[in-house]
Amino acid sequence: MKTLKIVKIGGHIINDDAALNDFLDNFSQVTSPKILIHGGGKSATALAQQMNIEVKMINGRRITNAETLDIITMLYAGKINKTIVAKLQAKNTNAIGFSGADGNSIVAVKRSTETIDYGFVGDIQKVNIKHLKIVLNNNITPVFCAITHDKNGQLLNTNADTVASELAIAFANDYATELYYCFEKNGVLKDVNNDSSVIETIDSKNYPVLLKNNIIADGMLPKLTNCFHAIHHSVQKVHIGKSSMILNKNLKHTTIQK
Repeated sequence: MKTLKIVKIGGHIINDDAALNDFLDNFSQVTSPKILIHGGGKSATALAQQMNIEVKMINGRRITNAETLDIITMLYAGKINKTIVAKLQAKNTNAIGFSGADGNSIVAVKRSTETIDYGFVGDIQKVNIKHLKIVLNNNITPVFCAITHDKNGQLLNTNADTVASELAIAFANDYATELYYCFEKNGVLKDVNNDSSVIETIDSKNYPVLLKNNIIADGMLPKLTNCFHAIHHSVQKVHIGKSSMILNKNLKHTTIQK
């Protein structure tokens, strides 16, 4: 069974030209089939502020009204996605940009407003990979932005970590799927002020202890939820750390296990 590497990058990499270039250098050297997922929340916040559009967040999650969705679509599916695709082409990686609407790749449903109205935010219902397997078999790399659709003409803002997790799960029957969450830190840290305090393995035994001691909190919580969701649905490996880990498995980082 072929290995498929699914790699998600966050805003710190996207917003730093040098960091993005370093990541794409590493990513372009991956010889196995691969898929890239990106968000761009920090860029969306900056553009909204420039346009005097209020940015609303609840528990670290963006409220996506119609104006905000327009900004996200312009940035995620437009500027950021096409810039990454162009930079990969320059590094001899043939890539093609996708949103969830393209090829009916990722279908979502608008999140319930029962507790909090997040606006045009989508929860993934289905991932279609038949056409993506054709793309991969032709040595083309899909580059996904964090936008899905509801099959009724509505685009939806969707968490990029979740997009990565659900794509990895969808491919798990056809490939030995490895999922990588790349960001600016060396991994999940015991002490956020000490980059050397990497927790090298997180599993079902030590995870509750880390939660109880508030070592894992805030933005890392939904990321870890997606990691465990993937590892419990046949994804073979899940890693969190700097982008160089995708080439050097001996580099210190965090591995998620059952």
